[in-house]
Amino acid sequence: MSPELSAERCRQALQDHTEGLAECAGAAGSDASVPTCPGWTVTDLVQHVGQTQHWVAEIIERRITDPTELPTEMVELPADPQAWPAWLSASAARLTAACSDAALVAEVFNAAGDNRTGAQFWLHGQLNEAVIHGFDAAAAAGRDYHVDADVAAGLITNHLTMLTSPTWAAQRPESTAAMSGAGETLHWHATDEGGSGEWHIERHPDGVRWQPRHGTADVTVQGPAKSLLLVLTRRLPLTGEQADHVTIDGDVELARHWIQSTAHVAG
Repeated sequence: MSPELSAERCRQALQDHTEGLAECAGAAGSDASVPTCPGWTVTDLVQHVGQTQHWVAEIIERRITDPTELPTEMVELPADPQAWPAWLSASAARLTAACSDAALVAEVFNAAGDNRTGAQFWLHGQLNEAVIHGFDAAAAAGRDYHVDADVAAGLITNHLTMLTSPTWAAQRPESTAAMSGAGETLHWHATDEGGSGEWHIERHPDGVRWQPRHGTADVTVQGPAKSLLLVLTRRLPLTGEQADHVTIDGDVELARHWIQSTAHVAG
C-alpha cells in the first residue's frame, strides 16, 4: 500500500524542496546546463519553477473554475541570481498559503479532470515539480539529492494518477494507446525500511488500471521509493552501469516500454 500524503506534509515538502532547489541552483551557477533536462540551463529551471508556483497560486487564490479564465501573465524572474533564493522561497510560501485546508475543499479548476479537488491536484503537481526539478538542480550542481520515502511514494501515486487521468487520455492519446495492452502486468515495489509503497499495474485493451497493492507481475521493479520515482520520471536509468539503484525481476523490455511510453512532454 502507499499511504496518502497529508496536505500539511505536502505543503512543508514543497517549501523545503523549493528552497533546496534554490541552493543547488546557486551552487551550479545560472548558466550551467541541466543534464537531466536537455536544452535547459539553471536559469530556465529556476524561472519555470518560480513562475509556475506563482501562476498556480493565483488560480487557487482566485478560485478559478473556468479554464478560459486562467492567468495569462507570469511573474518576472529577478535578473540578479543572488535574488533567486528569496524569490523561490516566496513563490513556494505563496503557493502553500494558497493551498490552505479551506482551499482544498473549495471549487477550483482541476486540469487533470480526475476526482481530486482542484487545489489537491495543483498541490500534488507542484510538489512533484519541486522534487523532480530539485533533483535536476542537484544534478547540475553535481550534488546528491535526498527525498524522504513517504514523499517519493506519494509522488509515484500522483504520477500514476496523472497517467490514467481523463486529461492525459485526451491530450496524450499516443501515450494512452502505448500503455494499453493484453493483460500484461507491472509491479513497482518500494523497499525502504518499514515499507513505503507498492503499485500494481495492469495493461488492458481498453486502458490501464492500477492499484496500490502487492501482487505478482510479468515484471517487478524494486528499490527505494526515491529511486523508483526517479526511474519512472526518466531522471535515472532503468538499466545499465548507473542503474544499481533498482533490481528487476521479469520482463525488462516491458518495464522499459512503460517508461518510454509515459514521458511527460516538458521538463
